[in-house]
Amino acid sequence: MNLHDWIDELSDVLDLEDVEVDEGLLADLTKLAAHNVERLAAPVTAYLLGFAAGAQDADPDAVEALAAKAQVLAEGWDRPADAPDPDDVNDPIPDDRTVDHTGEEYVDDRVDELVDEEV
Repeated sequence: MNLHDWIDELSDVLDLEDVEVDEGLLADLTKLAAHNVERLAAPVTAYLLGFAAGAQDADPDAVEALAAKAQVLAEGWDRPADAPDPDDVNDPIPDDRTVDHTGEEYVDDRVDELVDEEV
């Protein structure tokens, strides 16, 4: 079984009609995402491209335009997989072992927010 057969069979299983897949475009885009971002970016990129194409009822030309946008993003990606997340703050934790915390109570305001969201 080759990739084209797999696409046909998978399309049947997923109840997709008249699916056009540009295997070369997907292969190039996912390879670029895997190498420039990280391995898991490959299937996520393909999924999001398909999701965007479906949401926009995109024809093959529009899918190529969407893929081109994703390619530009992946090509310019300057954060390798092993780079630290810039949003992660690694501030030093102060040493307060000499402070007496007897009688102090820790209150996490986020707990109330989470409870309110669930209700």
